[in-house]
Amino acid sequence: MASAEFEQAVEAVKGLTTDPGNDVKLTLYGLFKQVTAGDATGSRPGFTNPVGRAKYDAWARLSGTSAEAAQEQYVAIVRDLTAG
Repeated sequence: MASAEFEQAVEAVKGLTTDPGNDVKLTLYGLFKQVTAGDATGSRPGFTNPVGRAKYDAWARLSGTSAEAAQEQYVAIVRDLTAG
């Protein structure tokens, strides 16, 4: 179950005015998927789908991470992005 703090962080990401960069976006994507869907499932997209492949890899790297730990990491990153 996603915490209220996590859900607020998800909404905050949608409102970012500056691009945090691909690495941060992929990390956030992987953490979000880990929280909402658990460990990566399905097969890795092929070389003709580099975006899907990068997203899958970002998610698969978090395999075994608990939803609670992934939520904490997600919130911490968003807090850093929105501070200042």
